[in-house]
Amino acid sequence: MTSRILPPTSPLARVLPATLRLPTRANRPKPALSSWLNHAHRYSTATSPSSKPVLLYTAGTPNGRKVSIYLEELKAQYGLSYDAHRIDIGAGEQKQPWFLALNPNGRIPVLVDRNRPARALPTAGGGGVQEHGFPVFESAAILLYLAEHYDTQRKFAFDVRQRPEAWSEMLQWMFFAHGGIGPMQGQAFHFLKAAPEDIPYAKKRYLDEVKRLYGVLDARLRGREWLAGPGRGEYSIADMNAFPWYVSSVNGHSYVGIETLDEWPNVKAWIEQLSERPAVKAGLQVP
Repeated sequence: MTSRILPPTSPLARVLPATLRLPTRANRPKPALSSWLNHAHRYSTATSPSSKPVLLYTAGTPNGRKVSIYLEELKAQYGLSYDAHRIDIGAGEQKQPWFLALNPNGRIPVLVDRNRPARALPTAGGGGVQEHGFPVFESAAILLYLAEHYDTQRKFAFDVRQRPEAWSEMLQWMFFAHGGIGPMQGQAFHFLKAAPEDIPYAKKRYLDEVKRLYGVLDARLRGREWLAGPGRGEYSIADMNAFPWYVSSVNGHSYVGIETLDEWPNVKAWIEQLSERPAVKAGLQVP
């Protein structure tokens, strides 16, 4: 399978340059990070690196699941193989120096594209087989990167050049989930389940906002099967991006006290349809 680097004049490159372009001299890591990367060869072993083109550092959270679902869809459609490495977020593995060299924000998921050996990378735990590749962090950015470089027939994403309106709809609903339901449900979970003190106002405020956002999604899905695209819509990464927030074993709707989705029948039907896809089932089991 071949992939391409977007030219600077591409519409998608103009919108998402940091996500879809290789590092340049101007934006290379700062000296401290460069020093870590330049000396990563000391962790090399005689073991041969994996031949699989993609490596995913992930955990069983909604943001991790959305990427593994897309990778499973790409695996089924194109035969794309990948490695998945589980990050122990409970133990703080994502805050270790080797991981921060891949994602300075210290969050999962991170994807490494081994087809783009832009630089030497540290490996899990700071040892083991030497990795080379281009790292991408932020789950929505990873989905868009995979769409551009590995979904060559645009089976799960819209081509901005040929279908700009559908592409824009896809981005709108991806950003809706990324900036709305994701953080709001995360805050609801925190104040309902994890906060060291009981703050009724915070619990009510975030749970009410989660329910409002469920209503927005339900209205969008009225008379539709999927979030983006003409007519009843077409299955895309917009759906994959939102779906895990409703069903993931961590931070799913039941984790914020919403035991049933009967109040949002269109969301419920959408979830049921997605849940029957073999790649979705497989993606929810990774890692």
